[in-house]
Amino acid sequence: MSDKPIDPLPKVWDPDTRIGDMLKGRRGLVVGIANEHSIAYGCAAKLRAFGADLAVTWLNDKAERFVRPLAEQLEASVMMPLDVDQPGELEAVFARIAQEWGRLDFVIHSIAFAPREDLHGRVVDCSAEGFAQAMHVSCWSFLRMAKLAEPLMAEGGVLVTMSYYGADKVIGNYNMMGPVKAALEASVRYAAAELGGKGIRVFAVSPGPLKTRAASGIAHFDELVQMAQARAPAHRLVDIAEVGRVVAFLVGGASSGMTGDTIYVDGGLHIVG
Repeated sequence: MSDKPIDPLPKVWDPDTRIGDMLKGRRGLVVGIANEHSIAYGCAAKLRAFGADLAVTWLNDKAERFVRPLAEQLEASVMMPLDVDQPGELEAVFARIAQEWGRLDFVIHSIAFAPREDLHGRVVDCSAEGFAQAMHVSCWSFLRMAKLAEPLMAEGGVLVTMSYYGADKVIGNYNMMGPVKAALEASVRYAAAELGGKGIRVFAVSPGPLKTRAASGIAHFDELVQMAQARAPAHRLVDIAEVGRVVAFLVGGASSGMTGDTIYVDGGLHIVG
């Protein structure tokens, strides 16, 4: 298997960029692609490059025109809308996967949301409605996906979600998403304990700050990026290809002895006091 240490991620999927067959025959769902800069797209591109077959979703009609071309370049077998705030859409995605594939080997959950007015305010000032919606989209949806994936993972599988260092430490301007991501990481541990007997492994991946569409909602995000570059031992940001490689490792057999962990991909930022 050959994989360049830090390669630029192809903007479009090209079959000639295939880098190995480590995941050949594996089938998985990737949720959260918004455009070619998304962490979810970095994961999907690497998973496909290692040979996996993919199911890809987009949020709504507006997002489809950006995501469908990427899904087609990734040769996705299943392409569907998915808004976890809309009743029945999540169940419809898993029903389609059951019909098309009859099984599922992995799920990549890379979605989060908080109302702007709650995200930009103090944690103690957030509304009950805003906090509930952030928890529903960012945390509960992962647990619901785990529940729906369980019967399709009769021979085991891997569930991966995306977190951030603000789940563990107080990060300026991350605000309400800190407690929400902390709940998500706890959910990973509990799900790993509950599903481990069925061969289903569960992880959170915690990238450093990346300039994605989702990150643009965080106040003073450029300052957060500058801080990360200055403080991280690597003195640089990671890229979505690096995150994708780690996810491919977790999905693959090489990580068979691991579960329940939060895996940091942040140039060492989390080790600095």
